[in-house]
Amino acid sequence: MTPTTDRVDTIVAQWSAERPDIDVSPMQVIGRLHRLADHLRDELLAVYRRYGLGEGEFDILAALRRAGAPFAAAPGELARHTMVTTGAVTKRVDRLVASGLVVRDDDADDGRARVIRLTSAGRRVIDEAYTAHIANEQRLLAGLDPDQRRALETLLRTWGASLGV
Repeated sequence: MTPTTDRVDTIVAQWSAERPDIDVSPMQVIGRLHRLADHLRDELLAVYRRYGLGEGEFDILAALRRAGAPFAAAPGELARHTMVTTGAVTKRVDRLVASGLVVRDDDADDGRARVIRLTSAGRRVIDEAYTAHIANEQRLLAGLDPDQRRALETLLRTWGASLGV
């Protein structure tokens, strides 16, 4: 490999030689995105772990924090905002309750319903973790200039919309 080639180039070249009947050019994009996603996940998780959180716990705390005061939401609402099942939300909330970062409360508008609410410790943790998270994302994007970032945002938004995600 040279400074202008990477593992994906090598894999594409190998497949092109072995299967010249197939256009393997999609691997140039998908292969790189897959490798980047794995790397980014590792880098993001390292920050969450510094605050005693996993990805799921960070997502729940972030959803509650960005909801604004009173920093509470129903489990179903959290499931929609974190794109996981209510069962997964329950497991994450159980861990956060055990660590004192959230509590389960009665819903003020519906006494039969329950909401998940940030504790003061939870708000402190997510505020610190989110600040570190954004600094980490800035670091991870530092190799792109502002025009490249905007172009990538546009491409990813367009591609995501075409796939319905």
